[in-house]
Amino acid sequence: MTDTRVPLAGVVGHPIGHSRSPKLHGHWLKTYGLPGHYVPMDVVPVDLETVLRTLPKAGFVGANVTVPHKEAALRLADHASDRATVIGAANTLVFRDDGSIHADNTDGYGFMENLRSGAPDWSASDGPAVVFGAGGAARAVLQALADAGVPEILLTNRTRARADHLKEEFGQRIRVVDWVQAGNVIENAELVVNTTSLGMQGQPELRVPLDGLQPGAVVTDLVYTPLKTRLLQTADDAGCTTVDGLGMLLHQAVPGFERWFGIRPDVDADTRAAALA
Repeated sequence: MTDTRVPLAGVVGHPIGHSRSPKLHGHWLKTYGLPGHYVPMDVVPVDLETVLRTLPKAGFVGANVTVPHKEAALRLADHASDRATVIGAANTLVFRDDGSIHADNTDGYGFMENLRSGAPDWSASDGPAVVFGAGGAARAVLQALADAGVPEILLTNRTRARADHLKEEFGQRIRVVDWVQAGNVIENAELVVNTTSLGMQGQPELRVPLDGLQPGAVVTDLVYTPLKTRLLQTADDAGCTTVDGLGMLLHQAVPGFERWFGIRPDVDADTRAAALA
């Protein structure tokens, strides 16, 4: 018998009303004329396991997972990719026919694709990278930069202990710098990455001195509300190449959409416009 079920997918988080993922996936479904739906699901942590175990029975083929569920989703998964295991968090789930859950993390992939698209002249071998933050997003970025071959990664975080912990996990290529010295280490950086929420709408600004930014350096901010953060505006004024954070959201969504709906979507100007609509 032919399976006529319409594939369902969605994003699980708490809160979830701010997510642009439904607009993004809805745009791709419409663009490629595919059957299917992608819905936002606000799930409190105590209900996460029940919801994830129930979704396959309701016709869901997979889901994205966002704050605060990424680490818990990995623990609940029956199978996990190597990169999700190394990063310690999952953002993309595939529900198999037997109801089991396979977890992956595509954040690092999305970060690198966005970087390559927005700064095509950047090369991992150019020199050191400075990373602000030591949360879940930083873990994915650190793994991606290490895999790409960046020779040295200077990691700084408001709470030094969290940065020290990541150094223990990710190895000698990482050098931890006190937060109060963050402005000093960007002088020799070929790449500067903000993985914190500082500078996001409704959050405090990133109060790191930025006068050390060098013309020609690449500066990227994972924050995309606003698209032009203070960090990116200052970097623009200093003659740097800047890459906003929206592209990471778009590119990290590509592998999941392909697995769930069967077509690998393009990230183009129409995709950005749909996500921003």
